[in-house]
Amino acid sequence: MIHPTAIRILLVDDHAIVREGYRSLLDKQPGMQVVAEAVNAVEAYTCFKTHQPDVVIMDITLPGQSGLEAISRIKQYAATAKILVFSMHQNPAFAVQATRAGALGYVTKSSAPAELICAIQDVYHGHHFLSADIAQALALEKISGASFALEQLTVREFEILRLLVEPRSTEEIAAILHISPKTVSNCHYLIKRKLGVANDIELTHWAIRMKVVNLLDSAGG
Repeated sequence: MIHPTAIRILLVDDHAIVREGYRSLLDKQPGMQVVAEAVNAVEAYTCFKTHQPDVVIMDITLPGQSGLEAISRIKQYAATAKILVFSMHQNPAFAVQATRAGALGYVTKSSAPAELICAIQDVYHGHHFLSADIAQALALEKISGASFALEQLTVREFEILRLLVEPRSTEEIAAILHISPKTVSNCHYLIKRKLGVANDIELTHWAIRMKVVNLLDSAGG
C-alpha cells in the first residue's frame, strides 16, 4: 500500500539484485516508497508516464539507450521531472553530462546509504545534490584549470560515442536512438573533430583512457 505522503520513487537499474537491495533500503525509510522499477531506458520512460513518480533514481549504464538518453526523454515529456543519477562512475565529467541531460543530482554507488537518502530528499525539494566524492573531484578540476574532454560533447554526442565504442554500427545506433543513419554519421564526424582524433582506433583509445568504456561494464553504472 502506497502512503499518500511518501516520496514516490521510480528505481531504474538493469540488475535485479541491485534494485532489490535499494528497494529494501528505501522502503524502510519513513516517507519514501518505491512505486515502480525499470530495467532500461524505454521502460523508464513508460513507467514515468504511468506512475508519475516524485523522484526518479536513474542508473547510467543500461542496455541499449543509456540513462542519459532516458533522462532527456523524461525531461522532454515532463520538464519538472526530478531525477537523481545513481552511478558507479566517479569521473566528474559524467556528472556534468547528467546535469546537462536534466538530472538534479548525481550520487556514486560507493557513497554511504545516508548520502543517497539525503540526495533523494534534496532532489525531491528541487535542490541540486552531488555526492561528496564527485563534489571534491569537480572542485579539484576547477582549481587545477583542467578541462573535461567529455564536456566538449553534447549529451547526444556522448550517447553516440558510448555506442560507437561498444561497438555498434551506424545503422544499429540509429535504430537504438530513433534517429537517421545520416545524423549518426554527422555526429560521428563531429565527435572525432571535437576530441582531436583522426580515426576510430584513436577514438577507441581515447575512450579507454577517459574511462568511457566503463559505461559498458556489465557490473552496472
